[in-house]
Amino acid sequence: MCLGSGVRPMGKAQAAERVSGAPGLPHAHDSARKQVSGEARYIDDMPEPAGLLHIQVGLGDKAHARLTELDLQRVRNAPGVVAVLTAADVPGINDASPFAGDDPIFAGPIVEYAGQPIFAVAAESREQAIMAASEARIDYEDLEPVLTLDQALEQDLEVLPTHELCLGDPEAELERAPRRLQGRLRTGGQDHFYLEGQIALAEPGEDRDMKVLSSTQHPSEVQQIVAKALGLSNNAVTVEVRRMGGAFGGKESQAAHIAVIAALAADATGRPAKLRLDRDDDMLMTGKRHDFRIDYDVGFDDEGRLRAVVFRHAARCGRSVDLSGAIADRAMFHADNAYYLGAARITSRRMKTHTVSNTAFRGFGGPQGMIGIERVMDEIALHLGKDPLDVRKANFYGEAGRDLTPYHMTVEDNVIGEIVGDLEVACDYRARRDAIRAFNRASPIIKKGLALTPVKFGISFTTIHLNQASALIHLYTDGSFTLHHGGTEMGQGLFVKVAQVVAETFQVDIERIKITATSTDRVPNTSATAASSGSDLNGKAAEAAALTLRGRLTDFAAGAYKVGREEVEFLPGRVRIGNQTVAFEALVKEAYMARVQLTATGFYKTPKIHYDREAGRGRPFFYFSYGAAASEVAIDTLTGESKVTRVDILHDVGRSLNPAIDLGQIEGGFVQGMGWLTTEELVWDDAGRLMTHAPSTYKIPACSDRPEDFRVHIWQEGRNREETIFRSKAVGEPPLMLAISVFSALTDAVASLGGYRLPPALDAPATPERILMACEDIKARASAGDSEP
Repeated sequence: MCLGSGVRPMGKAQAAERVSGAPGLPHAHDSARKQVSGEARYIDDMPEPAGLLHIQVGLGDKAHARLTELDLQRVRNAPGVVAVLTAADVPGINDASPFAGDDPIFAGPIVEYAGQPIFAVAAESREQAIMAASEARIDYEDLEPVLTLDQALEQDLEVLPTHELCLGDPEAELERAPRRLQGRLRTGGQDHFYLEGQIALAEPGEDRDMKVLSSTQHPSEVQQIVAKALGLSNNAVTVEVRRMGGAFGGKESQAAHIAVIAALAADATGRPAKLRLDRDDDMLMTGKRHDFRIDYDVGFDDEGRLRAVVFRHAARCGRSVDLSGAIADRAMFHADNAYYLGAARITSRRMKTHTVSNTAFRGFGGPQGMIGIERVMDEIALHLGKDPLDVRKANFYGEAGRDLTPYHMTVEDNVIGEIVGDLEVACDYRARRDAIRAFNRASPIIKKGLALTPVKFGISFTTIHLNQASALIHLYTDGSFTLHHGGTEMGQGLFVKVAQVVAETFQVDIERIKITATSTDRVPNTSATAASSGSDLNGKAAEAAALTLRGRLTDFAAGAYKVGREEVEFLPGRVRIGNQTVAFEALVKEAYMARVQLTATGFYKTPKIHYDREAGRGRPFFYFSYGAAASEVAIDTLTGESKVTRVDILHDVGRSLNPAIDLGQIEGGFVQGMGWLTTEELVWDDAGRLMTHAPSTYKIPACSDRPEDFRVHIWQEGRNREETIFRSKAVGEPPLMLAISVFSALTDAVASLGGYRLPPALDAPATPERILMACEDIKARASAGDSEP
């Protein structure tokens, strides 16, 4: 077995020679102390500039309606009001969409979801703005709303055309398969519930220049959308973000809507303006994880090995495109998870509903794709009377001929068999499963379940051009650095990881590296910090800049000391030049006096990736991240309540850049995924109004929901076969999908009521109500003698 923290053993001398914060060693998050003490500054903590205006957004309360009258006179006359903005007041283009041009900043004349912005009011205080907004008089002509996936499918209402992937002839293979199953699974949405809500502060400058402090994962996109709305060039707008108090994808595209309203107010009044959504407005106005309906038709043999699979995905996208195309595509890419499907057809429909536009969420469609095939594995096991883990292992990607994905990419780096094998032994899976069977036979009310599920997650933006990054490094004459790159910090530890890369390249302590805010005037044309690619892209870009600088210092040292370049070696805090050793800062000062440039840029683009979307073929991913989790649960069959009692995780992060950060990401991702699958339920009423728009009605996991026994390990043998930054692997998104083991364990517990013969009709999230209904359904079917899966 190869369990471990991810830290490789080393001798005392070797350890003593490593600089502080060296990659592979645990190092604290750069903001950890400040966050705990309250010193970390977020946008709402910053001193307010003189003359600051506060903004409140006026939201529609109809899911689908025509505006017949918008009377804002009482709003304009309210105390403290300086400006009121509608679609008519946008000097440029009234659009906040990332690319499709279908998401107006202010609605009109049609409102297409309850919570859609119609106007904004800027006032001297936040309280005055809130009170003024309530004075609006809005009349509507009601139109028929489409609110659910099923309604959208019935009416054939799409935001994007249907897309398909195909490998072989699945229909023919289904007919030839010895056994066949069909079924349907529904998964719910999920609110991002970041600690820091959506916020932006805009400050006007000369010549209509605009600086925007935005809580965003995508500064350059915010810059472009603000410029477009103001009718300006991109160079007139600067967007800056030091840190976010959580984001999870919710601040990738939708932060732009907040920023552009603040910028419009600042531009219209010539005064700085801030928009901070309260929790209710945030949840009403912003998109969620896409809920899915997954229909499947599978053919397999007597050993449970797949012959063919047909998946039909339907995603609720909401009123506009947003990022739904790429999200639904990634769900298709991950419909195989870690399994060779044989012949496969995956069809995806992207449906329009009169609800808020759903958007990026950690995993970006991957979780919805993976959970479908994991349900298939569970149902095959019940059908055959086999252990689900044995069915899973029989279907893992493997040797040539069983290594081709439905999108025709060969899986070259497969280690899932090793990881699952190690975890199976480490968590004592077989003995515990036998013990759970014995417990369930003796326990009439409380039932337990156990499942071990894998994760194979592709790393790269599937929108190919986003796989690029730039960095800028300044080296000062005292040997200190400032580091700029295009990544954003949302709590995931990106900034400290990239700083570790620079520190290692120069062999200096990480304290010499000044971490700075991300700003579009320092590093332009940034990609979103998303797709788990932040460290891969920005780490490599920073390394490129650092290597350029180090090369200049090497050339200078070799020339000044009359030695070969190969005789210049950077050691911790010093540089060996031939037979001499010079302090690092002394060499830097000498280089400056000799007029050596001490600023460098770096650029990186991910190699090898390519994809023909029309043909459904290519290599959309640079590599795969792998992991596995074993989850044990208990359910109360009289109430439907459930509890996760133990979790064992073994996850591959390659050669970890920072094991402390990576372990935190694995733990946090798992718990967030557990929330998606168990407690986080979004509910709309029949009029399309979101009812779960506050902590009182929307249940995220609390500390008490954490598994009582939580064992998380980094796979010690991990190493990326591709040339990533120090052979590390991405860790942001893949761990969320480890939580599918919880859903499968709940399925296992419910199935015990039918003697492990009948597949439970359990959808996600597996709330107490759904678990109870699934239990009652199984008991009724078992009593009626139903033996059909």
